[in-house]
Amino acid sequence: MKAIMVMFDSLNRHMLQPYGGDWVHTPNFQRLSERSATFDNAFIGSMPCMPARRELHTGRYNFLHRSWGPLEPFDDSMPQILDEEGIHSHLVTDHYHYWEDGGATYHNRFSTYELVRGQEGDLWKGDVDAPQLEISPAQRAVNVRQDLVNRGYITEESAMPQAQTFTLGSEFIRKNAAADNWYLQIETFDPHEPFFTQEAWKALYPHEYDGPLFDWPPYTRVHQSPEAVHHMRCEYAALMSMCDHYLGKVLDLMDELDLWDDTMLIVNTDHGFLLSEHDWWGKMRMPWYNELANIPLFIWDPRAGVRNERRSSLVQTIDLPATVLDYFGVDRPPDMQGLPLGETVAHDTALREAVLYGIHGGHVNVNDGSYVYMRGAANADNQPLYNYTLMPTHMRHRFGVEELQAIELQAPFAFTKDCPTMKIGTHRSPWAIPVFETMLYDLDSDPGQLNPIEDATIEGRMAEKLLDLMRANDAPPEQFTRLGLERA
Repeated sequence: MKAIMVMFDSLNRHMLQPYGGDWVHTPNFQRLSERSATFDNAFIGSMPCMPARRELHTGRYNFLHRSWGPLEPFDDSMPQILDEEGIHSHLVTDHYHYWEDGGATYHNRFSTYELVRGQEGDLWKGDVDAPQLEISPAQRAVNVRQDLVNRGYITEESAMPQAQTFTLGSEFIRKNAAADNWYLQIETFDPHEPFFTQEAWKALYPHEYDGPLFDWPPYTRVHQSPEAVHHMRCEYAALMSMCDHYLGKVLDLMDELDLWDDTMLIVNTDHGFLLSEHDWWGKMRMPWYNELANIPLFIWDPRAGVRNERRSSLVQTIDLPATVLDYFGVDRPPDMQGLPLGETVAHDTALREAVLYGIHGGHVNVNDGSYVYMRGAANADNQPLYNYTLMPTHMRHRFGVEELQAIELQAPFAFTKDCPTMKIGTHRSPWAIPVFETMLYDLDSDPGQLNPIEDATIEGRMAEKLLDLMRANDAPPEQFTRLGLERA
């Protein structure tokens, strides 16, 4: 038995043809949908990039306990579990956050891995005399500067990190097609911003725009002209079509090498991306609307043989490692909250009544398929808030000494395998998340989440579901306090 996961970053469900997208060219996603089960109610869990990938290893939520960071010593890791069971796990990725401080423990859990350099602000090529930039504080000048340096070395499509990633993934598939017991994760940073691609893909979306280079949206409110907004959406669409093309390469190999009979295929993403919807660019600094939270998911499971069918059951990222382990006949560790999706693929069997999701220090959201309840902080200072960790690193740097000077030792949580952790105060969200009010949406009458409702009965019912899921996650007590909820 074999399994392949193809993971994109910031892939917008509503722009894909299988999900009703009518202007972005994604024929291979449509082809995939016809060969698999397509999930209509797949949701994020812990956000953003590395917290979502921590879920892909551990199969449990982590955003209530800490922000962006490495795998912890007490974390279970699905690829490592496979390796220990004699199933080779291999990662091919250009997702450069893996080799920063906040992601450095992830790729080493695989049996083998290959890393492709050059995406976004990857500290790749050195140009001492590259110009300094004066840009909006909403963007990190060092990232934009490094991205422009990197682009100078990516002058044709074959040199693009995504193209190299899929080439290496295809090489692994060809090399090991006749072998048994392996798991391959092909993971590209695209279509994450900046939306940099080659002219052939841009030509699919002709439009008028004569402004400056604009393919990297800031995480702010939209204030640009309609022409600039349309241009940015076209730049994203071009990169999405490139992603579709390389997905097609994997499907071609599945056909050519007759892999459909014994190879599971999962195609997923970590989250979506706002391209002016709700008057926002990006992610993280706004509520987790469904454009961000309701993600595309496709699963081909040769045991069920289900193809060209839809699945409406609520599922989440935390279910994917459980699904892979179950497929290989490997027991889930006790701390894994996710559930195998084999029966959901086969029969649309429901696994849960509601899903929990959010970002450390932001809204804590619960969604039962009919309503979404976004519980905001009770106080303007968004306190109290702590990180619980044995790996004190942020995204690109270690915790500062001033953060560590007042640490406390926290008694073990239910999932830390009797290990105490450091309790580190977080007096400012790492993403400078604004404090938003609590909101409730009726998804049946308002699927676009444009008009929040007030209904004390429904809010009370959703708050109970939220509390149940937080308690099941052994959420720290101050998270209940921050949200103005009773823990007991």
